[in-house]
Amino acid sequence: MKKKKKNFGKIVVFVCFVVLIVLGVRFNLFEKKAPIIYIQDAIYTNFKEPINVRVLDEESGIKELKIWLEKDGEEKEILYNERLKGQKEVILELNLPTNLQESSLYTLKIAAKDSSLWNFFSGNLNTKDISLIADTKKPAVNILSNSYQIERGGVAAVVFEARDTNLDEVYIENDKGRKFKVLPYFKENYYGAIIAWDVREKEFRAYVVARDKAGNENKTRIGYYLQNRAYRDSNIKLKDKFLDGKIESLATQYAPQENFSRLERFKFVNETLRFGNEEKIHKLTYNIGKKSFDALKSFKFLPLKNAIKVAHFADRRFYYYNDEFISKSYHLGIDLASVAKADIFSSLDGRVVFAEENGIYGINIIIEHGFGIYSLYGHCSFKFVAEGDEVKAGDIIAKTGVSGLALGDHLHFGILVQGVEVRPEQFQDERWIKNNINAVFEEGRKIISRQRQ
Repeated sequence: MKKKKKNFGKIVVFVCFVVLIVLGVRFNLFEKKAPIIYIQDAIYTNFKEPINVRVLDEESGIKELKIWLEKDGEEKEILYNERLKGQKEVILELNLPTNLQESSLYTLKIAAKDSSLWNFFSGNLNTKDISLIADTKKPAVNILSNSYQIERGGVAAVVFEARDTNLDEVYIENDKGRKFKVLPYFKENYYGAIIAWDVREKEFRAYVVARDKAGNENKTRIGYYLQNRAYRDSNIKLKDKFLDGKIESLATQYAPQENFSRLERFKFVNETLRFGNEEKIHKLTYNIGKKSFDALKSFKFLPLKNAIKVAHFADRRFYYYNDEFISKSYHLGIDLASVAKADIFSSLDGRVVFAEENGIYGINIIIEHGFGIYSLYGHCSFKFVAEGDEVKAGDIIAKTGVSGLALGDHLHFGILVQGVEVRPEQFQDERWIKNNINAVFEEGRKIISRQRQ
């Protein structure tokens, strides 16, 4: 009788085991996929921001999750240790203990086990080791040389030092949040840049920003003297001939489906079309390029021979029709005129980044010269270059004309620095360039040469 009970018990166990296997196969309880751990392979921390960890197991769910710190193979602190009920996903923001040793290397260890019956019912295990570097020291920044002043609508130069063992990014930022890229200069840990004060902004401050991989930041102001240069305002009366000529032609070309009134056409051309054209120009001219600062030792931009200036930079124009205000705009360049279809020259070596129709600018050519400097040529009648062409100083690139929003034959000439329109006159004055740009880089080079590395 006892033997029968014993055999019966074995049969029950066997049947239960078979049922378990069948159910396991049926409901995928024996799946073999270990949980997935999402986290960077190395983390730099200054303890101000939590560490984000995501663990995912969409099959059987997560059963156990442990996260802890080790140093030299010794467990230092447990950050998380929980038994879970088959959660499919766990997202954590872990605050690190603030007593970690500065600039020391720790290992953040993660072990996640799922609820699978695989591995003799023990489940699938995934582990991950992450290098953790504690760093609370902000980068060192030292301004070595800079232009004495910057004027509204103008540019200035700067050379500086930025050092940090874990340096991540370096740039210049103004008080409006606009960022200017910088280039390595002369030796490692030294940088230079040419930056601009947008004429449409009344105030200006510029800071070197250095940030390390742990998020520590040094923001050091560049000591420019600010010259708030005044620019002219112009009140312009719109004439029917102009509205029914150039304006109607451009509106028909760029918005043929619209049934604009006469003044609506003007607002479209002067505001909507202009904005789109300028946005394209700003995107094309934001990059800084890779050329050496040595190439800036001697240059000036004179794109048109025997020309006279017929319109000024930053002329703020207010348009009226029958004494009613209609629209306004900035003229962000200078207009130069000589004879019809005059030759336009490149004044500095560069690469053509744009040579197409561009709305109010007509046939529009833009040349990148490196260091974030671009020259712009508008209203051309013919162009002799294409995007991607390399040009040399003195090359004829186009001829003046009346394409776009132009009435008389002339050249609209502009200079942009990292996407900001600036006074072309500064770049037409060789002495100004020498004293305000080149001298800054030369002084910076001398200071760097004297410093011990």
